[in-house]
Amino acid sequence: MRPADSRSLDMPDVPQWARLRTSVNYHLRRGAWYPVVRLTQGEALIDVNQRSLTVPAELLHIVPIRPQVWSVVPRPLDAVDLPLSWGDRYAVCPNCSARAPLGERVPSMSCTRCGGEFEIAWSLDHYLG
Repeated sequence: MRPADSRSLDMPDVPQWARLRTSVNYHLRRGAWYPVVRLTQGEALIDVNQRSLTVPAELLHIVPIRPQVWSVVPRPLDAVDLPLSWGDRYAVCPNCSARAPLGERVPSMSCTRCGGEFEIAWSLDHYLG
């Protein structure tokens, strides 16, 4: 008998989430979390907008639970569609991956796209570099 959803066979036993931890351009939004579909010894297959992408595992930060804090991301040298007025860093929403400017050092902020209110990971996000 064939399972109704064969994709579930590829899912890790424990749901996992991944994001880039390097400033390499890998067609992923820096600071955004993506579901891990399959994890092998050297690679992770992640779901990016309902498309699978294989990424070397050493380029990823993988966690069992999707963090619910804004990621603080240094502005990449190859940034596209980021206003210069945002300066040298910006935030990525943990819920919808929208980017937002960072102003003063406040403990939390709301997302203009999804409306969620989340703390900002000022001291936790040293993953790029």
